[in-house]
Amino acid sequence: MFPRSTVCRGAQSAVRRSAVHPAQRRGLAAPASGSFQYQSGDAKGVKFASRDFAGPTTTLALVSKAGTRYQPLPGLTEGLAAFAFRNTERRSTLRIVRESELLGAEVRAYHTRENLVLEAKFLRDDLPYYVELLGEVASQSKFDQYVYKEEVLPLIIAAHKRFLANPAEMAVNSAHSLAFHRGLGNPTASASSVPYTQYLNAEAIEYFSKIAYAKSNFAVVANGAEHGEFSQWVNQFFDGVPAAPIEQTGVGAEQTKYFGGEERIAHAGGNAVVLAFPGSSSFTGKSYKPEVAVLGSLLGGQSNVKWSPGFSILGNTKASPSTYVKTTSAIYSDAGLLYTSIVGSAQNVAKSAYAVVDAIKKVAAGEISKEQFAKAKAAAKFKELENGQDTKAGIELTGSGLVNNNQAYQIDEVAKAIDGVSEEAVKKAAASLLENKATVSSVGDLFVLPFADELGLKV
Repeated sequence: MFPRSTVCRGAQSAVRRSAVHPAQRRGLAAPASGSFQYQSGDAKGVKFASRDFAGPTTTLALVSKAGTRYQPLPGLTEGLAAFAFRNTERRSTLRIVRESELLGAEVRAYHTRENLVLEAKFLRDDLPYYVELLGEVASQSKFDQYVYKEEVLPLIIAAHKRFLANPAEMAVNSAHSLAFHRGLGNPTASASSVPYTQYLNAEAIEYFSKIAYAKSNFAVVANGAEHGEFSQWVNQFFDGVPAAPIEQTGVGAEQTKYFGGEERIAHAGGNAVVLAFPGSSSFTGKSYKPEVAVLGSLLGGQSNVKWSPGFSILGNTKASPSTYVKTTSAIYSDAGLLYTSIVGSAQNVAKSAYAVVDAIKKVAAGEISKEQFAKAKAAAKFKELENGQDTKAGIELTGSGLVNNNQAYQIDEVAKAIDGVSEEAVKKAAASLLENKATVSSVGDLFVLPFADELGLKV
């Protein structure tokens, strides 16, 4: 054992340290250092935002309004993402790879329905290098036909094969297509061989890049960067980017409309059903409805606590523990889709689909306890705060908000909106799902999977 005098001296030393540095003391409920609020600005027409997390690393992204919603021809978004961080006028692909490896960094490109994201994660001191690299990719990328044939096209073909092998992804894409038709309804992966055999080539992708990488169509967002320094580098390294797109196509610019409907796709690789309804836009959009997030948590399906089915209605009423059921509130700049995905055996998927409709009716009738509502509200608030705090989601939401609505995604304001949701608002939201047209997509054994009218839904 340590001598008593040693323990006492250690305790006295700790007290002295706490007296000298009182700012370092905080209770368990106090916020961590750094701010979750984004600071935004404009540098010669380039919108940017940052928040300074205390830490040794930074995540930087260029968020372009070039997702599948905005592509004038099928496959262009996939092709442009696959060309990112390849040859530029100043650097070869090999040089970009080797320099990033020497700096211990990660670079990648991915796309969603609305956005194309070029992302880099690196040590904090390397911020100037990666701001310069993103500016270079946006303004000086080379689109060689041989690179397209040898490197880009195989990636698109592989994505096509993965898509066709995944019934759940097929059902989600089908539901978006039914709900929104064009725009947000465009699939996120090539659903057939047509896009890369009829429309795609290096020249078409290069033309699309001059639309995607125009200053008016993207924002640069950083997590873990001092705002003044970040502003300086954005101002310096994005000079060569065109101020306006080479063509105003207008594709995807119109206000999204909800249609609804039903589609059934035979598939031997599994069974999936998606039941979808009009949802909420993102917080930065004009049709944000916080009650939809609470309703999604109340319906649920997946537990957040291990060894428990959770509090959600569907978590306790799905056909079997092995049946995957999850309710998602997909948010976009001007619309949203609230949908429940069900994956499993055909019989269990069918039973769970009926359970989804019964759960919505139950909420609409007010047959939920105050405890259930409180838990759903708390879960929805946590998900929204986690979504905003999460580097990937927060960066994309902020970039999209700046480009579409000149507004960064501020998670504190989102939390306040959810705090204000009442039981009555959630009941009305559930009732509206049953009154309006639904979207039903079934993939798998169509002999067993139910039709929309059998579920009691309007399509």
